[in-house]
Amino acid sequence: MSPKETGQIQIHTENIFPIIKKAVYSGHEVFLRELISNGLDAIKKRRMASIAGDCSEADESYINIKLDRENMTITISDNGIGMTSNEIKKYINQVAFSSAESFLEKYKQNGDEIIGHFGLGFYSSFMVASNVEIITRSASPESEPVRWTCDGSPNFTLENALKEEPGTDIILHLMEEEKEYIEPSRIKNLIKKYCDFMPVRIQLEGEVLNKQNPLWRKNINELKEEDYIELYRYLYPYQGDPLLWVHLNTDYPYNLQGILYFPRQIGRADWDKGEIQLYCNQVFVSDSIKEIVPRYLLPLKGVIDSPDIPLNVSRSALQTDRRVKSIGNFVAKKVCDKLKQIKSENPEFYAEAWESLGPFVKIGAIEDEKFADQIENLILFGSNKSSSEVTNEEIKDQSYITFNENTYTNLNSYLERITNKSNKKVLYCTDEIAQANALSLWTSQGTEVLKAETVIDTQFLPWLEARHKDVNFVRVDAELDETLSEQSDEICDNEGETKSETLRKIVQEAISNKNVTIQVQSLKGDDSPAALILLPEQMRRINDLGALMEQRLPGLPEHHVLLLNMRHKLVENLIKLSSGSILVANQADSPSQSMALDLARYIYDMAKLGVGGLEASEIPPFQTRTAKLLGSLVEKAI
Repeated sequence: MSPKETGQIQIHTENIFPIIKKAVYSGHEVFLRELISNGLDAIKKRRMASIAGDCSEADESYINIKLDRENMTITISDNGIGMTSNEIKKYINQVAFSSAESFLEKYKQNGDEIIGHFGLGFYSSFMVASNVEIITRSASPESEPVRWTCDGSPNFTLENALKEEPGTDIILHLMEEEKEYIEPSRIKNLIKKYCDFMPVRIQLEGEVLNKQNPLWRKNINELKEEDYIELYRYLYPYQGDPLLWVHLNTDYPYNLQGILYFPRQIGRADWDKGEIQLYCNQVFVSDSIKEIVPRYLLPLKGVIDSPDIPLNVSRSALQTDRRVKSIGNFVAKKVCDKLKQIKSENPEFYAEAWESLGPFVKIGAIEDEKFADQIENLILFGSNKSSSEVTNEEIKDQSYITFNENTYTNLNSYLERITNKSNKKVLYCTDEIAQANALSLWTSQGTEVLKAETVIDTQFLPWLEARHKDVNFVRVDAELDETLSEQSDEICDNEGETKSETLRKIVQEAISNKNVTIQVQSLKGDDSPAALILLPEQMRRINDLGALMEQRLPGLPEHHVLLLNMRHKLVENLIKLSSGSILVANQADSPSQSMALDLARYIYDMAKLGVGGLEASEIPPFQTRTAKLLGSLVEKAI
């Protein structure tokens, strides 16, 4: 057949094809997404034109893929609107001129469903093909089929062709180095990745490859819990079931649908890239949408589908503008609304889910002031109050939430219960075992203590203090107040010293550490410990922050307080042992004095051990000293 017409493609740069191959698209595999997306556009255009009476309607829409291993070709066919000779010249030969724009001028209805924002999509085929053919027939009455060919240079050929039905066949003659795309398994994987939820049947040699009807496009009232879980399992296999989900659907001021899932396990979440999949009109675009949703929501999973998110010409990356930020704010608000709904309607489940929800909510509050305003009363803390101590009225107004014998509250409710309104001190603990001695002193007096997390709350509690200027968070082992001790006047001995002063001297000599401040009090309670390590709040926070930055566990700060309980029998006898000293010839100290110093060091070691303050290298000497002390005490008793 003789050529009908030859010419040069109208381009705005001489090097358009190298740019397409090397710069516009990040990966060669997206050619299939682009060509199938164009086929879907063509199908939608035919449907719209047929409604207007401008062309015939297809019996059943499809996109078909055919692989020819012998000739190294891929053929992608659709039964869409097709093109005339003049339309080929206009939409194919003029690179970067999109047919979608002019088409929508003619057919305004349902315009948002047209994917083809850019004219470069078709030319992605030259990333994998040395030669590309288009055989097309317009659905307009009395149109003639035409064949267009191009070898990747600005030169093309346009001629008459044979094609019975309206639609377009795009034939790619693959380059040798791109022969992977002739494999059916490779094509199937790409269809699942990019085109799984396209609303038209995609076939490979008769086999339908895509699911077609996405859940997020359906009415929420038509869906059941099982439907959401099934989609999650399909998108994220072998990751268990989701904790909860948020169904997004809005058409103003932009069009956006989607489903976001909270995973049960946050430990494996990706806080840098995210696992939310971005779609444009059901066509997969990217699995990295950090430009859209706020960083604190990146560990969520699921799908966001919007034709209004501004993409670059390759649909592989986002362009940042005002709409992107607006969409991010919308998503954050919908997440917040969902959490409010759950806490209001099912507080027990909200308490159960809090361990997984907490990191999202706390980091979100720190990073987003608007989000912080919305979720202030959604932030829970565990309370040392047992469920039996909480009244029905307090549960009804959600001052407390109980679940599985655990009790939760929020900061505002806690502050309302504080009797001393002038000093809003919030007591908390981060480790009920390591801080057990100090915790028991407070709880024995009926004081409510909140339970905080070790890692995130290192930053979150100071943020809360900055937000509530009159509130101070104090860990139970930071300081003790007068409510925990018995105050009484001390009598001086013959040398003018009180028992407290004598104790300080004995212990200071025993531990020989000027960085340790020694305090003496008579603590209430028969079970109060002999000694406690107290860590001043601000000093400990600096120590914990330094450990966090160095990615290590926080140890015992160099500067700390050793509190001696003068009511404890061990401490009382320490004074008696020291005062009952009898010197032995040729010895600087009497045996009882030496034993008093050993006992004082033992009391200090035990206090350090209670807060995890003994390093591994300190354990063997501690064991040696303890064995020696016990041997001396047994010998004295015998």
